Amino acid sequence: MNTRDSIIAFVTDDGSTISAHFGRAHYYEVVTLKDGLVRERRRLSKTGHHTFGHGEHEHGSHSHHQADKHTSMTAPLAGVDALIARGMGMGAHQHLLASGIRPILTDLHTIDEAITHFVEGRLQDNPQRVHDHGPHHDH
Repeated sequence: MNTRDSIIAFVTDDGSTISAHFGRAHYYEVVTLKDGLVRERRRLSKTGHHTFGHGEHEHGSHSHHQADKHTSMTAPLAGVDALIARGMGMGAHQHLLASGIRPILTDLHTIDEAITHFVEGRLQDNPQRVHDHGPHHDH
């Protein structure tokens, strides 16, 4: 991927910090990069745990329901090359990959800092930030 010409999305609640959890964030901050510069930046509403009710970690026979949740959460991301969050569940991570969107789980906290790292090719993906919400997980 040419990081200098990309469309990247961040999960956020305020437009400046990267949310710690993909499913809990209220917005996407979608950034269009051209020649390494921000050409467009827009905020889109995002469905998530706050819109699906209290069953945040539904498992087992609800796997089809989980897939529907992930599909509705990623619907606004058509054309996005990468999604940046500070954490997400394994199901969301796999859904993004299957949708052709590269999930990047970062230790950075601010969108502006992550944009700079992304453009410079220095944004590190931390796979330890993927959580297993499966039926046999430990917290």
